[in-house]
Amino acid sequence: MRFAALALILALAFGGGMLLAQAGDPDPEPSCDMCPADFVSKEEIEAYLRVARATEVTDQQIRSIDIGKSNVQVAFLRRGELDAPRPQSVAEHDLVTEVYIVLSGSATLLTGPDMIDARRRPADYRAVRFLNGPGHNAADVRNGVTHDLEAGDVLVIPAGTGHQFVRIEDEVTYLMVRVDPDKVVPLMNAEDSGAYLAEHGESVR
Repeated sequence: MRFAALALILALAFGGGMLLAQAGDPDPEPSCDMCPADFVSKEEIEAYLRVARATEVTDQQIRSIDIGKSNVQVAFLRRGELDAPRPQSVAEHDLVTEVYIVLSGSATLLTGPDMIDARRRPADYRAVRFLNGPGHNAADVRNGVTHDLEAGDVLVIPAGTGHQFVRIEDEVTYLMVRVDPDKVVPLMNAEDSGAYLAEHGESVR
C-alpha cells in the first residue's frame, strides 16, 4: 500500500508535464532519454534505519537521480520522541518539494507558507549542500495547519511551505521523495549509497 501511494505521487509529480507535452505535440520525445530505472530494496532501507538509530542522524539521502527535466531524491528519515517544538525549527526549502511516506510511528506536523522570523540557512549547512537546497528556518507559521501522521499516510509539502514537527510520541520513520526541478541537490547512485552504508558498518546483500 505504501509503495502504491509512492507510485501514485510520482505519477502525479512527473506525469503532469508529460500530459501537457502531449497536448501540444502528438509525438513528444521522452523527457529522460534512455534513462534506466533505479531500485531501492527493503534491505537497503532497513540498513539506513540501523544507521539512524546508531548515529541519531535524522535525514539520510539514499538516491539522487537525474530524470531529465528534474532530479528526484529518495531519503530515509527517523525522528525520536518530541514533546514540544524546538526553537527556530520551522524548515522551508525554496526549490525542492518534499513528499512524506510514513513507515512507522506517529507524529504531529505543522505546515504553512507564512513564516514568522524566517532566517536564511547558511550555504555550508549540511541540508542545503546535500539534501534539499537553499531555504530558511523560522520560529513559527501564521495560520498553520496541523497534520496527525501515522503509518501509511502521505503528505506533500510544496517548495516554499514551512513545516515543523510539534510532537512525536516515541519515534517516527518515513521515506521522503524530493522533487528537485532546478537540480540543486548533488546526484547519488546505488554505488554511493553502498559506500555510505559501508562507512557506517552496514552492507546490503
